[in-house]
Amino acid sequence: MEKTPPKSRASAANRPPLDRKAWIQAATDALAEEGLAGLRVEVLAKRCGVTKGSFYWHFRDRQELLDEVLNLWKEGRIRDVSKQARGEPGKPLEQLVRVIDVYSSSRNRRGIQIELAVRDWARRDPKAAKVVEEVDQWRLKSAKDLFIASGMGAQEAASRSLLLYAYSFGLSLMIYEHFDGDVGALRAQIADFIARGTTPG
Repeated sequence: MEKTPPKSRASAANRPPLDRKAWIQAATDALAEEGLAGLRVEVLAKRCGVTKGSFYWHFRDRQELLDEVLNLWKEGRIRDVSKQARGEPGKPLEQLVRVIDVYSSSRNRRGIQIELAVRDWARRDPKAAKVVEEVDQWRLKSAKDLFIASGMGAQEAASRSLLLYAYSFGLSLMIYEHFDGDVGALRAQIADFIARGTTPG
């Protein structure tokens, strides 16, 4: 009588092989949950239930994978910024308020986790730092262009774009839901202040 193969072997045999894209996605997920330490080849292979040989079939070395993870993050952030900054023609102020609302919201916790992990990575790695700088420059320029389109001078537009992102990302790190009875109203006032320069009242 033929023996039934062990469950672990059977499941491994039925599991579809990981392609290059799947490895990059798995690495991005690990980065969000474990930080850069989770991007070791042995850790990723175990996480995915495959051998290290599968990894080296698709990548020369770990650095190639790290570069791909950074590129994926950069392209995704730039694409997102371009989408958010693309508003209805002739309504730059309304678009600015929308951008502030989107980036100061805590709707995408995973996105924030990845953002923090990449920035922590950038503190230790010049290549990661360069990628983060490129994304930040793109974000600031997109906001600055919206401020200029709304009628502000270049210097004021630059300072308000910095204020916009300092507020948005600072808020994403805070737990502030019980700070005031109407946090939504506070956020709306702050967004109006940053976009229009009016004093909240």
